[in-house]
Amino acid sequence: MSATPLVHVVDDDESFRTALLRLLREAGFEARGYGSAGEFLLRAPVERPGCLVLDLRLPGPSGLELHEALRARGSTLPVVFLTGHADVPAVVRAMKGGAVEFLTKPVEREALFEALRRALERETRQRTASGEAAALLAGWKTLTPREREVLELIAAGKHNKQIACELGIAERTVKLYRANTMAKLGVGSAAELGRMVERLRHLSEEMLTSA
Repeated sequence: MSATPLVHVVDDDESFRTALLRLLREAGFEARGYGSAGEFLLRAPVERPGCLVLDLRLPGPSGLELHEALRARGSTLPVVFLTGHADVPAVVRAMKGGAVEFLTKPVEREALFEALRRALERETRQRTASGEAAALLAGWKTLTPREREVLELIAAGKHNKQIACELGIAERTVKLYRANTMAKLGVGSAAELGRMVERLRHLSEEMLTSA
């Protein structure tokens, strides 16, 4: 990551929020506090890596509503709920929404730190996957329509001669397209190309689903 992860604490209890921020900073976390969902949305640097420690009951939109609004916006910021007002429906709703953990006050520091470590690890994985996906799509966009056709046929397990016959071109031309495609995508074998095509198909399905 290019920046130190930031732990966002959203809790309307100022004394608790202050104490929690002090605890996190003493443990080596960089942390910032907010008194409401609205304040978080206005002030939080959402492009920065990190995670969110979120109370359930807040003035204005609740913690659950904030969590769901972030997901609707496409945010992948991991969330750890920390509240004094837990009930089964809220826990189920939070965990179904993708929360890392649902903790209740008072919380043991090690339980909180472990939840934060898992949240930040998830965030790292998500950012790595997003970067890899962006690089893959960028490589795909550099391919010509013919190179994309050849790529699909290679991924289907067809040999150069079969591809040449199917596309009505010379086998040496297929070899040229194949070499260009592998160079542009940064792969060294047909097996790698096959995996890349499957990942591209998966990304396309995700984009259609989210559209």
